[in-house]
Amino acid sequence: MFSDIKKDSDTGDVLQDESGPQNSEPKPKIIGLTGGIGSGKTTVAKFIEKMGFPVYYSDVRAKEIVNDDEDLKQKIKDLLGGQAYDENNLYDRKFVSEKVFNDEDLLLKLNALIHPAVKTDFENWVQKQNAEFIFKETALLFELKLNENCYKSVLVTADDNIRTKRVMDRDGKTYREVENIMEKQMLEKDKIKLANYVIYNNDGFEELQLQTKKLMENFN
Repeated sequence: MFSDIKKDSDTGDVLQDESGPQNSEPKPKIIGLTGGIGSGKTTVAKFIEKMGFPVYYSDVRAKEIVNDDEDLKQKIKDLLGGQAYDENNLYDRKFVSEKVFNDEDLLLKLNALIHPAVKTDFENWVQKQNAEFIFKETALLFELKLNENCYKSVLVTADDNIRTKRVMDRDGKTYREVENIMEKQMLEKDKIKLANYVIYNNDGFEELQLQTKKLMENFN
């Protein structure tokens, strides 16, 4: 069983199950799934979903919520100005990213608006699930200490040079642009220490799929 699995010593201490006493209808155990830019965490999430496990895509839902929640829209406009939304009243990610990229205080204020809305959305989603294990895919699992509310955590990682090339090829960004983004994210070595399970995505699609299948044996 999953709870009997012991991780290798180089991947950090195993988090304890803090789910508390079980009700007559046990709540699903939440598995946090994370990875930095270019790591392949979304690809792993898709693998897991195809295996029949529910996956909540926090980053995708956040992009939807900033357009769907009218109250949140107004708060973002009040914080960043009307240009945060384009002529069609849709969230202007490019404008917002440039606005907050070098302003940590402004970024924190923006996150303080968006994250509670996503948290509520996730909690509503959990209520609809009846699987024993469910997955929460999010880029900021450790940064926001969301792992503390998870039964276990999974990190998808890869060497920095590999991640950089992936993002350059995928998004058309320059080396320096990707480097700037990575410099603002938590170091991979620090994430590895916090994660219960680590998938190393250095060797291509098939190897990534094999590692994911091996990981998921813990949940069957």
